Amino acid sequence: MDISSLFSSLLFEAWILKTLAFALLVGSVMALIEASGGISGFVNFAQNKIKLVRSERSALMLSYIIGIIIFIESSISSLIAGAVGKPLCDKYKIAHAKLAFVCDSTSAPISSLIVLNGWGALLLGLITTQITLGVINGDGINILIESLFYNFYAIVILIVTFLSIYFNINIGAMKKVRYIEVNIENNNTKTSSMYYMLLPIFLMLISVFVFLYISGDGNILKGSGSSAIFYTMIVSLVFTLFYYVLSKNMSISVWSKTAIKGGIKLIPIVTILLLAFAIGKVTGDLKTGYYLASLANENLSIYLLAAVIFLLSSLMSFSTGTSWGTFSIMIPVAIPMAVGMDADIALCIGAVISGGIFGDHCSPISDTTIISSMASDCELVQHVKTQLPYALISGFISVVLFVVFSLLIHN
Repeated sequence: MDISSLFSSLLFEAWILKTLAFALLVGSVMALIEASGGISGFVNFAQNKIKLVRSERSALMLSYIIGIIIFIESSISSLIAGAVGKPLCDKYKIAHAKLAFVCDSTSAPISSLIVLNGWGALLLGLITTQITLGVINGDGINILIESLFYNFYAIVILIVTFLSIYFNINIGAMKKVRYIEVNIENNNTKTSSMYYMLLPIFLMLISVFVFLYISGDGNILKGSGSSAIFYTMIVSLVFTLFYYVLSKNMSISVWSKTAIKGGIKLIPIVTILLLAFAIGKVTGDLKTGYYLASLANENLSIYLLAAVIFLLSSLMSFSTGTSWGTFSIMIPVAIPMAVGMDADIALCIGAVISGGIFGDHCSPISDTTIISSMASDCELVQHVKTQLPYALISGFISVVLFVVFSLLIHN
C-alpha cells in the first residue's frame, strides 16, 4: 500500500473523520469561550468569591478533580480540565506542561476504571465474544468488573498524579519547565461572566450522554464515542452562536471570525492526529500484537504471564497510539493464553487494560496525548518528555503488582 492509498483508506473511516473534525470544532468552541470572557469570569469567581483556588496546588487540584468527575469520555475530560485549568495556571504562573500531565493522567485512566461509557462497551463486547466462542465461561459483566480491580496502571497513575500535585513533586524534565507568559484575550471585560464558560461546558457533558444513548440505540454502553464527541461539539458550537449573540456578548461577525480563527489554530494538531492514525494502521496491519504474543507464549511461567501481557500491551499501544486498538487485538490473544496456562482470566484482562493505558500514555502519537497537550496549550514534545518519568514509575509499580498478585492468586 502506497502513502496516498494509506491516507485515502483512513479518510473513508467514519470514526477517523469525526475525530479529526472534533479537533477542529474544539478549537472553535474553546476560542469562543475564551473570547466571551467566561473563563476570566470563572477564574475571578474561583479566586475571589468562594476562595476555591488560592495557590498552584489548588489550581492543579481543581483540574485533577474535574478530570476524574468527567469519566464519560476521555477527550471531553481532557478538554474541560484543560479549559478550566489553563487560565488558573496563567494566573499562578504554572507551566502548562504540568496541566497537560494532569489532564492526560486523569482522562483515560478514570474512563477505564468507571466504565459507564464507550470504554466499557468495547471491553464488554470483547469479553463477551470470547464467551460466545466458548473460550471462557461466565458472565461478561462480572468478568469485566473483576478485571477492573487489576487495572493497576490506571489506579497507580491517579495516585501518583495526586501526590505530585499535593507535594509539588517535579522529576525528570518537569524540573526544568518554566511558565511562559501568554496574552489572555478577553473581548468583553464589562460583562465577563463565568456562565459564558460553564453553560457550554455543561451542555457538552449532557450532550455526550445523549449522543451515546442515541448512537447506542438506547444503550449508553453501546454508543459510539467518536460520534458522541463529534455531535457534542457541533451542538456546543451552535449553542455559543445563539447564547453569545442574543446576550450581546459578541456580534455574529465577531463570532464567525473567532470560530474560524480557533479552528485554523488547531490544523497542526489535526495533521498530527492524521499521521498518528496512519502509523497506527500500518503497525496494526503488520499484526504486531499477534507476533509479540507468539514470542512471549514460549516457555512462559504462569507467575510472569500477567506482567508479560502488560508489557506486550504497552508496546502495542505505544507503537500504534491507541489503547482501544490494543484492547481489540490483545484481549482475544491474552484470554486464550490465560486459559491454556490455567491462569486467572480477570488478572490477565486487567493486564491488557493497564498495558493499553500505559503505552497510550507514553506514546507521542496517541490521540489522548495530543488532545491533552492541545487543551493545555502545551507543546506536544514537551508534554511527552515531562510526563514520561511519572508514567514509567507508575508502569514499573504496575509490573511489580502483576507479579505479586500472580504469586498470591496462583499459590
